[in-house]
Amino acid sequence: MKNFTLIRSVYNSENERTTGKLSNIYDDLSLLKGLISGLMKDNLQDAQVANKKVLLKPNWVLHSKKKSDDICLRTHDNFLLAALEIILEKKPSKVIIGDAPIQGCSWDKMITPAFHEKIKELSARFAVPVEIKDFRRRIFDPTKNNPVSERTPLSKYVIFDLGKESYLEPISISKKNIFRVTNYDPDRLAEAHKVGMHKYCIAKELFDVDVVISVPKIKTHQKSGITGALKNLVGVNGDKDFLPHHRLGGTGFGGDCYPGKNYLRLWSELALDNANRNQGKLVYWFWLKTSSLLWKINKQTKVHHISAAWYGNDTTWRMVMDLNKVALYGRADGTLASEPQRTLFSLCDAIIGGQGNGPLKPEPLPLGIICFSDNSAITDISMAALMRFNFHKIPLLAAAYDLSEKNDINLKFNGSPITFNGLSSHAIDT
Repeated sequence: MKNFTLIRSVYNSENERTTGKLSNIYDDLSLLKGLISGLMKDNLQDAQVANKKVLLKPNWVLHSKKKSDDICLRTHDNFLLAALEIILEKKPSKVIIGDAPIQGCSWDKMITPAFHEKIKELSARFAVPVEIKDFRRRIFDPTKNNPVSERTPLSKYVIFDLGKESYLEPISISKKNIFRVTNYDPDRLAEAHKVGMHKYCIAKELFDVDVVISVPKIKTHQKSGITGALKNLVGVNGDKDFLPHHRLGGTGFGGDCYPGKNYLRLWSELALDNANRNQGKLVYWFWLKTSSLLWKINKQTKVHHISAAWYGNDTTWRMVMDLNKVALYGRADGTLASEPQRTLFSLCDAIIGGQGNGPLKPEPLPLGIICFSDNSAITDISMAALMRFNFHKIPLLAAAYDLSEKNDINLKFNGSPITFNGLSSHAIDT
């Protein structure tokens, strides 16, 4: 059976494709429900959901820090509520809504009392339990130096070791501690990733449910180029100490944090390592300020960022591919099957997407699109085409496309078959 990727525009003319007009759609729950239901009706049958446990996985990366974040940073609350109501109408036995935001995210600012109340009302109306879960094991605000670890016991997770099957293995050529995540202890990351060993910490909820529906917000991403259906599954990993985002040093040192070979930048990275090793202690501030000073001494360009936010990042996309492999083939005993263990649906919120400095500081992008699919790779390639990106130049998308069954692509735009090239006529000027 062919995979499907169904895209629908929510505007009638290009004149309506503005942030102001499209953002009004989020205020109309009835309209949202109709749009989403129209895409789902032939590809998510009642029987697939009835009496089943469902995981809705939104993009809940960070709480809003500016007004526009409400529409372009995360999966919009009302988009998620509309999707939830449609699912509840199919009579599941339970619905879990969960994600693992960045460690500095304020959960209570992101998941408001008003949102909780609406979830509670829907749960009561359909007599189906709905649980909201924060998958994080650890939180930490770098501006306050206040780490809180082991919030959830490790017993609530499944540890996967992909070993030599990991996409990270080809770049794990040294026994040294090379992998990094900004603002995380590099020594803890080294316990999970090295030559021949690549572990991830997956929330058990992924294996306790029967149906997984990812609900990503379509945005640009500093490290992976784009964040959509593929990148959204990173949030099933509950401990970011298991998530390599880049490698220590510039390309001249064999790393991928920035181009070239610069010792002051390397020393800045090493100072940041010491800060992260001492989170919660007074010496943290000394090393953090030392790192900042060393970094600022150098002349910076757009490709120089201590968190490896540039097109030469060759690590993040590999980690994303690993987690998609686990999500699709992973079993509850921590092993990979040879056949898919579950169908992963994605319902993309691209009514207002995010552009610029994503994923944490995006600006609104009026894409005017929603998408429902069971093929994450084709979904993200389609979204990239609508954003005028060449997916062949984005390692994550190129790698995912190589694994796709290219002869079994059922791609439609507003009900009509279309190609990736054909989507360019519906692309937005970014």
